[in-house]
Amino acid sequence: MTDPALPPIAGSEAAILALVQQPGPVFLPHSNLDLAQIRSGFACALHMHQPTIPAGAHGELISHLQYMLEHPGEGDNHNAEPFAQCYGRLAGIIPQLIGEGCNPRIMLDYSGNLLWGLEQMGRHDILDGLRRLACDPILQSHVEWLGTFWSHAVAPSTPIPDLKLQILAWQHQFAALFGPEALQRVKGFSLPEMHLPNHPDTLHALVKALCECGYRWLLVQEHSVENLDGSGLRQEQKYIPNQLVARSSSGETATITALIKTQGSDTKLVGQMQPCYEALGLGRQGLGATTIPALVSQIADGENGGVMMNEFPPAFIQAHHTIASKGNDPATVAINGTEYLELLEAAGVNSEDFPRIQAVGQHRLWQQLGSPPTPDATEAAIVQLQASDPSFSMAGASWTNDLSWVEGYANVLQPMNQLSARFHQVFDPLVARDPAVTQTQPYQRALLHLLLLETSCFRYWGQGTWTDYASEIHRRGDAAIAAAVLPKEAMGGRKFQAG
Repeated sequence: MTDPALPPIAGSEAAILALVQQPGPVFLPHSNLDLAQIRSGFACALHMHQPTIPAGAHGELISHLQYMLEHPGEGDNHNAEPFAQCYGRLAGIIPQLIGEGCNPRIMLDYSGNLLWGLEQMGRHDILDGLRRLACDPILQSHVEWLGTFWSHAVAPSTPIPDLKLQILAWQHQFAALFGPEALQRVKGFSLPEMHLPNHPDTLHALVKALCECGYRWLLVQEHSVENLDGSGLRQEQKYIPNQLVARSSSGETATITALIKTQGSDTKLVGQMQPCYEALGLGRQGLGATTIPALVSQIADGENGGVMMNEFPPAFIQAHHTIASKGNDPATVAINGTEYLELLEAAGVNSEDFPRIQAVGQHRLWQQLGSPPTPDATEAAIVQLQASDPSFSMAGASWTNDLSWVEGYANVLQPMNQLSARFHQVFDPLVARDPAVTQTQPYQRALLHLLLLETSCFRYWGQGTWTDYASEIHRRGDAAIAAAVLPKEAMGGRKFQAG
């Protein structure tokens, strides 16, 4: 039986993996772009998120958006309804532009708990618009949804076993809302806070999980990666696809295509459509023996601040009018990530042609190691580098490097790691014996609290209310594991104790 208090975050793992791993293009059959005629393109993504907090009238889990609406006098909570309108406005803007003869594109990154929160609040006005963006055949070639972690966890400090759980939970949520065919079209991935791990084992586990879950490319921040020789990306390299190489401390390798987001976290880049106007000044880029259109890729919070609330809609519309005004000479176009990559592949360009990159700082690590890696030797090399250079970090890199998701948050991170270890100690053996365990309420209730505790917001606003929320979620998650009883169908009626 489905528990209405739980979001759809688990229980269909095998069916989802079989669905998303199907080969073949998903945007190419519907694309109306001619790669040979394109000189440059711009790909814009909007990131949307609201955390889940234990702050309902009776302490229940609710969306922070709901809390804002119910407490309009606190802080900037008066912006709650403008935020809500931002979440659904593309459902009006994209059809408008198509009707005006434009050929718009947008990529959308919505966290799982934002989508769940909109369901909890009964905001069908927003959800119906999002469903149209995900499912309407007329809009499918114009809108690309990007996968992400369900609860907006930051990858470098998320326990490695939970990376795939976060990815799969979002896929469950998206499929439940918009259907399996819509999920099958989700091939790009957006990391919360653009935070790319650079510890070899975390990055390898992430890339491996992304590939296993059907993702074909990842959006990365330019300063979070480097060339294999340790040099920064060349200017022209930022406008073409790269191949991200992830090598573990055991020497295993996984790779995924990376599109490069340039510059920092300034929302004006997308809010004022800088990517479009930058692309207008670019030409085709050399790649091996051929040339390909330059691509300017950007992402910004879709609702945060006056620029995105007020300036983005008219700027987005104006940019597409500018492109459309060029008539039969569309040298610069709006294009989404997967569409761009599929057009390249159809033209005979594939990932083997892309420059190879790695996470920033890894060249120094491999140089320090000096021999084939082992887990012990890798950790010893990290310790040596940190001792000789305190600025050397294996905490990854995000939008900007002026904020740590680790320092000063031991009271959140330690319980988070403990809850993760406890969850896997109890449930992994059960799931290994019977995969149907993931369909049970005890498993899903414990998983929900584990995922929620990893939300970045509990380590963004400093100590106080937000870390108190984390403590309460940890307490409830611990209690959910300890009290778990699986149905007879899954465990033969046996009760299990968290050991």
